[in-house]
Amino acid sequence: MAHVAAVCASERRSDPKLNVGEAELRAGYGLVGDAHAGVSVREVSLLGLESIEEVNRIHGINARPGSFAENITTSGFDLLALRLGDRLLVGPALLEVVQIGKPPDAAHTYAYQGLSLLPRKGIFCRVLRGGHIAQGDIIQRALKEKQ
Repeated sequence: MAHVAAVCASERRSDPKLNVGEAELRAGYGLVGDAHAGVSVREVSLLGLESIEEVNRIHGINARPGSFAENITTSGFDLLALRLGDRLLVGPALLEVVQIGKPPDAAHTYAYQGLSLLPRKGIFCRVLRGGHIAQGDIIQRALKEKQ
């Protein structure tokens, strides 16, 4: 079953994120305690653990969750199958996809050993409903409510 592998934050945008294990997601803001929170509609970033493991194998590095500046490292969920506007339940929190990857010419505030995965393998979401999230929380698609 798809789940949260890590919850990551950093105090400064130029620093790698560290797995803090659990944190609060706040609607309209992002991950409380993270330098990227409250900066844009891209309130939280998600990256699959499988992508981190793949780049480790290919490049012979030892990246960990947070190494590529993602807030939520997922496991067992195909993030790139999502489309703009899709919604996810991450534990009690409700997220909406606002961006898939990043344009190649967009500024990236952090790269791990010269590599940046969020532009190709990550997604960005806004927090519609906040809540306390933690490693092990279930991740699943949420149906959009009818207007």
